[in-house]
Formats: sequence, structure tokens, C-alpha cells
Amino acid sequence: MTNISDDHVKVHFRMDMDEDGWPPASVESLWAVDLGDGTVRLDNTPWFVRGVASGDIIKVGLDGEGVRWAEETVRASGNCTIRLIVLKDGGSASACESVLKIFHHLGTTGEGIEHYQMVALDVPTDADLPRIRELLEHGEAKEWWCWEEGCVKAAWRDIAAT
Repeated sequence: MTNISDDHVKVHFRMDMDEDGWPPASVESLWAVDLGDGTVRLDNTPWFVRGVASGDIIKVGLDGEGVRWAEETVRASGNCTIRLIVLKDGGSASACESVLKIFHHLGTTGEGIEHYQMVALDVPTDADLPRIRELLEHGEAKEWWCWEEGCVKAAWRDIAAT
């Protein structure tokens, strides 16, 4: 995510919890740049929302209190969101930071949150997608983490099919 400026707003996404209470909230708010036409460009990586990624253009609506609610994706950025639950070293802050550094070398950005032992990766289309996928699978086999696809685009699906 870039530095927060006056152009940045919070956009709220409604989420459904499963029978286990996951995700741990019914709403996630993400930073976005207001494009001034009823749309925003997401400017951080979602922790829990599915189907969106940093850079996506989202149509928003305002409620009676002026809160921006996501309505639909107008244009996908091509970026992917991949989330990991870090198992190595109990998912400590240093383990999460180590995971972020490893994937950063392959072209990703992201954030870690120790409370949930999670790392959320923003994977742009120009990142080394085959090596990222290989590392994800290797780390899962070694029980360093488990991972899920929060939002994947065509380029990611193409490498998964090979």
C-alpha cells in the first residue's frame, strides 16, 4: 500500500461467516483511492474479503451515515490475493516477517498479522507467478504454512493448470 493521503477513503465489504466463525468479522474495511465518480481503486491487500485484490476498481454506494460500501468490481487489476496461515515457529511476528521477505524477492508485497498468524500477499501479474506457486506448495508440504487463494486472475489460473 502507498502512503495514506487525502484521496484515500475506507471502503467496507460485507462478509459471511462460516459455521466456525471465520472470517472473524462480518465487515472488512480497506483503504482505497476515491476516483470521484462513484468508484475507488483498492490500495491495500484484503485480509478476509474474497474476490478482490489491490488495484481493483470498485463501485461504491454511500449509506445514510456516509459510509462507503462496496457494490461490485468494475475493473479487475490483474493482481491476485494469496493468504497464508503461518505455522512455522507458531506463526510468530518474526516468522510472518520472514515469509513476507521470501515472497517479496519474487515480486510480491503484503502484510502480516501475528494475532491470526497470517500473511496476506498482493501478487501482481509481473511477479514470478510459477516460482510463487512452487514456493507456496513447497512450504505447505513442509508444514511451514497453509494457504488459500483469496482472489486469483487469469495469469494465476493459467500456471495452476500446467
